[in-house]
Amino acid sequence: MTRVLIAGVSLALAVAASAGVKTQIVTYTLGDTTFEGFLAWDESSSARRPGVLVIHQWMGVTDNERMRAEMLARLGYVALAVDVYGKGVRPTSTQEAAVLVRKYKDDRALLRARLAAGLAELQRHPLVDTSRIAAIGYCFGGTAALELARSGAKVAGVVSFHGGLDTPTPADAKRITGKVLVLHGADDPSVPSEQVLAFEREMRDAGVDWQLVAYGGAVHSFTQKEAGNDNSKGAAYNERADRRSWEAMRAFFNELFGTPAAGTDAARP
Repeated sequence: MTRVLIAGVSLALAVAASAGVKTQIVTYTLGDTTFEGFLAWDESSSARRPGVLVIHQWMGVTDNERMRAEMLARLGYVALAVDVYGKGVRPTSTQEAAVLVRKYKDDRALLRARLAAGLAELQRHPLVDTSRIAAIGYCFGGTAALELARSGAKVAGVVSFHGGLDTPTPADAKRITGKVLVLHGADDPSVPSEQVLAFEREMRDAGVDWQLVAYGGAVHSFTQKEAGNDNSKGAAYNERADRRSWEAMRAFFNELFGTPAAGTDAARP
């Protein structure tokens, strides 16, 4: 009887923790281009709170980014899954995605401009404390989160999940104003050790407050369940690395912003 009661109470608390989460499709523009992002926040409180920009992997804004935005909302943040590609631009294959990613990796100024547009949209939300903003990104989005920091954007911190660490302008790291957390698959063939070492030198030379956590046995895309479980393909889901990296992000945000009022176990992978 006691065990049943405790289980019932736990379930009720988990439901209550997510009951106030509201989501909304938002559109915003930069020049002639319209973007479509996904916004999530807990409307049970009217208090201003930190905002988190969620930057998508190479397939664009998908269920993964929407899920992470809702998880962040349950933790007490306002989260915007930002759209880098533009409304209606969604690759239907990895071949199309690779072409899109190359476009932005080859034109970092364009990438930075589109990230800045998404950041401005997040800052417009009335519940966001604009002095307390962070960004996270997955794969291509991890690269983009680091690029946002290198642009000199006023963000308290950025988190890269299995993102590329390379940059054509390493000296721009001197423009980073916040802290940096890189969550890396130790066996990721897309980010070889030479790239990791170059990133470490870049951060040291610029005097950045940075951390890099490498997860043994994890390859690229370790937070993406649809990647499958075969490490030999170079990209695969890893439940332990997914869980540990999310907890590392939470600890990082707690350091930046303090413990959010809405933090619950329901917001774990």
